[in-house]
Amino acid sequence: MSGHTHDHAEANRTRLAIAFGITATVLVAEVVGAWWTGSLALLVDATHMLTDTAGLGLALVAASLMLRPPTSRRTWGFRRAEVLAAAAQATLLLAVGVYALIEGVRRLMDPPDVPATGLLVFGVIGLLANLVAMAVLAGGRSASLNLRAAFLEVVNDALGSAAVIVSAVVIAATGWTRADAVAALVIAALILPRTLMLLRESTSVLLESTPRGLDLDDVRAHLLAVPHVRAVHDLHASQIASGLPVLTAHVVIDDDCFRDGHAAELLGQLQSCVAEHFPVSVAHSTFQLEPVDHRPHEGHVHP
Repeated sequence: MSGHTHDHAEANRTRLAIAFGITATVLVAEVVGAWWTGSLALLVDATHMLTDTAGLGLALVAASLMLRPPTSRRTWGFRRAEVLAAAAQATLLLAVGVYALIEGVRRLMDPPDVPATGLLVFGVIGLLANLVAMAVLAGGRSASLNLRAAFLEVVNDALGSAAVIVSAVVIAATGWTRADAVAALVIAALILPRTLMLLRESTSVLLESTPRGLDLDDVRAHLLAVPHVRAVHDLHASQIASGLPVLTAHVVIDDDCFRDGHAAELLGQLQSCVAEHFPVSVAHSTFQLEPVDHRPHEGHVHP
């Protein structure tokens, strides 16, 4: 890992540590507030804050693991830990969103009494803390899937706190206690779509799908256009972690390239092709150069 990359990872870990401390502190306050007021919106927000704290804890552990160097056993180190952490956070958020939907509908039919003043106080505390955490994480949210998942959790929780505040104002002004359940349903509506998107993206990486934005048909066409290339097969691309796509391919080239020493130059052309000509730059590429008569010696050949 280069020094710049290591420093960037350290900065991301620091951001996560600060956000984790803020979120854990507010979690305690919101649990007390939910117990004192009996508010579903505040309870859901506190539960969401619990998943945020757990999620940020996972993200912090993942960020720490990613700093470990590769070994002969783990050749990519712990780079994929960020994807596992993002998938775990998305799963937690999904559970909270489903719970909020179910309990919100139940309380719409049978609303309990909720003290508006206490609800407002704890909603404001949660919102302020989440805004601070958002500011801390904002600078690194595009750096990795792990940071983006953490930022998404904090944004969702800030929106949830805003919904709690609005419900408190409505209850104080009109006495309509169902506003608490409506706020819980709004929080769920905010959580679920983004959560499903994050879960889909992290699962796609774990399933080693082709990185988004990389068209393998286009890649194959470009490789075949390189002089002396006769065929391309066993072409695969996947993503180890954020910003780390990899590609492998078997490339059949003219037999003369092996005799005149042109194969080494051709290999450089192929690597430059996948690193420079596509929206997703693939710096980690592996090509197996083969003579025309080599294919019968291989086992099952993929397209």
